[in-house]
Amino acid sequence: MQQVATEQPAGEELSLAERAYRAIRDRLVMLEIRPGAPINEDQLAQSLGVGRTPVREALKRLQYERLIVTYPRRGTFATDVNITDLAHISEVRQELEPLAAAQAARRATAADRATLEVVRRELESARSGGRTAAELMSLDLQVHRSVYAATHNPYLEDTLLRYDNLATRIWCLFVDRLPGMAGHVGEHGPLLQAIAAGDADKAAELAHGHVTGFERAIREAI
Repeated sequence: MQQVATEQPAGEELSLAERAYRAIRDRLVMLEIRPGAPINEDQLAQSLGVGRTPVREALKRLQYERLIVTYPRRGTFATDVNITDLAHISEVRQELEPLAAAQAARRATAADRATLEVVRRELESARSGGRTAAELMSLDLQVHRSVYAATHNPYLEDTLLRYDNLATRIWCLFVDRLPGMAGHVGEHGPLLQAIAAGDADKAAELAHGHVTGFERAIREAI
């Protein structure tokens, strides 16, 4: 199973419900739980090594985030990935991703910058090839989540996490038709450098270009 980086601050002790939420969320985002698949609480609890209560709490959050849906008398299912949602998701991200990048450039702490540098080195390593599509998408999630955390605005972070998760599901659906994926992920290198340098304007410009490029690549692949 592909390991996806989470937004856990160093030293934070996660509750069982939070652990369950993040694990199930990333299975849904990476399409390890396929769109339309039924959600079985008992199986999830067993695979995660937790009780049903943390899983139920996690599922409530995931329903709000449009990753699962519950139908009366039918059960709970992973939501479908609808390409018609791409325009709506991109509309939000085109406004908020540049804002997040700029705020990260202004507010990143020494610890944030150290984290971003680790991620940037991972990007450099990925350029040499040999990474699977799942590994590249995991790295892309790690970049975005690290930038959002560096904004130190929990409302902005939570909002962008939701939309980036939805965008990544669309990406996963079309990954086989996107041969330039490594280059798309590698675009984040200059963005992280701009944030580290405190250049808010440059960071915002690069973030906007990345989001518009993502939408264009998906549409060309359809």
